[in-house]
Amino acid sequence: MRYILLLLIIVPALEIGLLVLSGQAFGLIPTVLLIITTGILGAYLARKQGMEALRKAQQDMQYGQLPGDAIIDGLCILVGGVVLLTPGFITDAIGFLLLLPPTRKMFKPFIYKLFKRWINNGNVIIYR
Repeated sequence: MRYILLLLIIVPALEIGLLVLSGQAFGLIPTVLLIITTGILGAYLARKQGMEALRKAQQDMQYGQLPGDAIIDGLCILVGGVVLLTPGFITDAIGFLLLLPPTRKMFKPFIYKLFKRWINNGNVIIYR
């Protein structure tokens, strides 16, 4: 919980600093247009990748398999889409990394370990 609090303080401060620097370097209008463009592109990618993850989950269930990988993809896509909607360059970079399949693969082992730790600690309980 303390890491989340730290992120909620540090990331916005860094974002504001980068936005001010960008405004000084490129101007106000190009900076605002860049923020709007990344939001629109992020929403498009999130929708496209989300539909693909949903299709993969349905296909896995159709063949009697658990859609674990598709669920992790969907979680990454959800988080990536949400952070892309927040204005800022750091959150946009994280969002695009989570939305694009090649870079999303880098995050999957970390997410699997995190869920495994939560399950082993009893923070997450799976009912059958």
